[in-house]
Amino acid sequence: MPYVLHLTKVAYIVVLLFLLVNRRLDEWVKLDQLDLDSVEAVVDEKVEDKVTSLKMTRHQKRKIDEIHVEGHEELDAASLREHEEFTKVKNIATIELGRYEIETWYFSPFPPEYNDCVKLFFCEFCLNFMKHKEQLQRHMIDGKKNKVYGQNLCYLAKLFLDHKTLYYDVDLFLFYVLCECDDRGCHMVGYFSKEKHSEESYNLACILTLPPYQRKGYGKFLIAFSYELSKKEGKVGTPERPLSDLGLLSYRGYWTRVLLDILKKHKGNISIKELSDMTAIKAEDILSTLQSLELIQYRKGQHVICADPKVLDRHLKAAGRGGLEVDVSKLIWTPYKEQG
Repeated sequence: MPYVLHLTKVAYIVVLLFLLVNRRLDEWVKLDQLDLDSVEAVVDEKVEDKVTSLKMTRHQKRKIDEIHVEGHEELDAASLREHEEFTKVKNIATIELGRYEIETWYFSPFPPEYNDCVKLFFCEFCLNFMKHKEQLQRHMIDGKKNKVYGQNLCYLAKLFLDHKTLYYDVDLFLFYVLCECDDRGCHMVGYFSKEKHSEESYNLACILTLPPYQRKGYGKFLIAFSYELSKKEGKVGTPERPLSDLGLLSYRGYWTRVLLDILKKHKGNISIKELSDMTAIKAEDILSTLQSLELIQYRKGQHVICADPKVLDRHLKAAGRGGLEVDVSKLIWTPYKEQG
């Protein structure tokens, strides 16, 4: 059967060429991926000659073995054959690293639980790898998984925070680290920690902007970011007490700007509950902020918001400028869920 003979000889040539070239980007293909319609049934005499000339003598086989050893000079012939057998099937086809999807080149000995993965997702900062995109999106600095880093971060923060007691017991917290990036890499400018589960609705435990980076709006950005996470969770939030003097000042400024901007748009026709639902700020914090600004009156058994535009503008001016704006469209985050 010339058709089969032709395929057999071509396959023989391919196998020999395979031994002589680099295996980069090799992959196994299934029969249904081959286009057999393009195969010619007539045997080319030149192909016959090439096949005949490629029949190997012992000497030629030894030469191929020598070529094959290149790059693995430390392996003897038996070890080399074992290596080739063990690594001949590329186990991970592609990886996602940052904004790139990259086709892999060779086999890599990942742990057995990754044997069924065709694609892996890598964190481009710590190089942790995961099976699913959702795991990568949830990936952050977890005090339980990155205990030494979390503890070191707490030691560093205590140098600049008076009221801080978290040092060793970091397992129950997540750490959100803010960085400035330049051509030398990413440089930490501040962070906040957040309990994985808080009965008191705390959406932030400790917050710090390092002194060289203060007065640039980073602290306000971190506060705003913590509330965006609360909105994603569908919960109201509040910072853990006690707040430092600077912390209270920062929060009072944030609450003032956010609440008064909304009051201006709605001309005061809005309730405390509605403000809380819109901003994820706890009702008690809204009430205390508006009371400190003397914008709350108690009438007929209920709190009434006074929203004179001139008064609101005066308070907004006194509160100062806001921090860097949080671009919610670029926030890739899902609420923490304990992994089984």
